[in-house]
Amino acid sequence: MRPLPIAASLALLLTAFAVPAQDPPATTAAPAPAAAAPAAPAVGDVARGHGLTYTCRGCHGLTGYKNAYPSYHVPMIGGQSETYLRNALGEYRTGKRKHPTMQAQAESFSEQDIADIAAYLSSIK
Repeated sequence: MRPLPIAASLALLLTAFAVPAQDPPATTAAPAPAAAAPAAPAVGDVARGHGLTYTCRGCHGLTGYKNAYPSYHVPMIGGQSETYLRNALGEYRTGKRKHPTMQAQAESFSEQDIADIAAYLSSIK
């Protein structure tokens, strides 16, 4: 076996595919873009929100239910304000509000998920 020629061939192969660092071509600087306005909140889809709240109903759909993390009265959230629901879920997602079950649930939600959930729950009368 001839390891030196194999190693040399491998080194040549690697250098052939290596991209050398280059300075970007000089261009005239474009004016800095204006500060972007904050994005408008996502519009919630009630039908999609209904599907996303499947696991929520296990605790929030039972009158007087208390869960075990620790024993905590679970509020009824149907008919609650959409703004309140968005804020609450966002705060659970970021850890500003502390509750292990809610934090675990909210961490997986996107902004669109939160908008859809809030739209559905606020539509319940």
